[in-house]
Amino acid sequence: QQFAIVDADGLEDTVVMKASEACPMTHRLVVDCLLEAGLPEGVCNFISHDPADAPQIVEALVTHSKVKRINFTGSTKVGKIIAAHAAKDLKPVLLELGGKAPFIVLDDANLDEAVRAAAFGAFMNQGQICMSTERIIVAASVADDFVDKLKAKVASFKTGNPAEEGVQIGGVVDVRTIAHVGSLVADADEKGARIVLRGQADGAIMSPNLVDGVTQDMRLWSEESFGPIVCVAHARDDAHAIELANDTEYGLSAAVFGSDISRAMEVANAIESGICHINGPTVFDEAQMPFGGVKASGYGRFGGTFGVDEFTEVKWMTINSKPLKYPL
Repeated sequence: QQFAIVDADGLEDTVVMKASEACPMTHRLVVDCLLEAGLPEGVCNFISHDPADAPQIVEALVTHSKVKRINFTGSTKVGKIIAAHAAKDLKPVLLELGGKAPFIVLDDANLDEAVRAAAFGAFMNQGQICMSTERIIVAASVADDFVDKLKAKVASFKTGNPAEEGVQIGGVVDVRTIAHVGSLVADADEKGARIVLRGQADGAIMSPNLVDGVTQDMRLWSEESFGPIVCVAHARDDAHAIELANDTEYGLSAAVFGSDISRAMEVANAIESGICHINGPTVFDEAQMPFGGVKASGYGRFGGTFGVDEFTEVKWMTINSKPLKYPL
């Protein structure tokens, strides 16, 4: 496949958008909307390709002499490849990569509100969001009560064809996600976790999975699921909760629930993440806020002026109206 990086009416700030191989038509709709809104032709250029061609296409785009900035949202594995290509020419890269968001519930938390936020954060869009709640870390003294409430909430979700009225859990991107989630559940089950809710699959549709008593030797603890599943671990105290939250290579979004805001802020400040919400879900964003992560979740921030700064070259200029005095 071929692509061209062109200028629109002499403008230099043009964009090439490479679609995901998993959902190219969704990204095509974004470009179509921009064009329909009046964006000049050639400002936003769209590319889709066969998955087998991805390595060649990615390298060609990143290393092209006219590409001055790269913004990538996707897996940590691919992000590292893109960063390596860009480093050859010292090109700035903005990377928003994987996540394994922790959701801490302190012993003074409003459990009903925490359950609502955790259920939303874990299963919105079937868990296919970089900010999705993946690991719920609950104070041991309230863990059983919390899990019972969460089970009741999640079990009430209607699973099926999202075109049908009332359906809250629809299809995932492909059946490989179903197989991956199933393997994570099987591994946790084999290693002693309690399967509170075991998701039932029908093609690319799977009902929610809820796994309690997850330990750090289980794949579900460390591997990004990107599907309809969430796990629960029990923490002895605040320090242990922080330790568990930071026991991940990722650091994108996090959440802390507690009534004592000063205490919750101390916990939130100790979590290694680019984003942390107190008494709110891990899935939350505002257009003007800095969005991005740390560790294997990437680097750089987009959103509002932060995104503008990432794609702006700063130049310092001076003008001297009269001769200067020099020490030499």
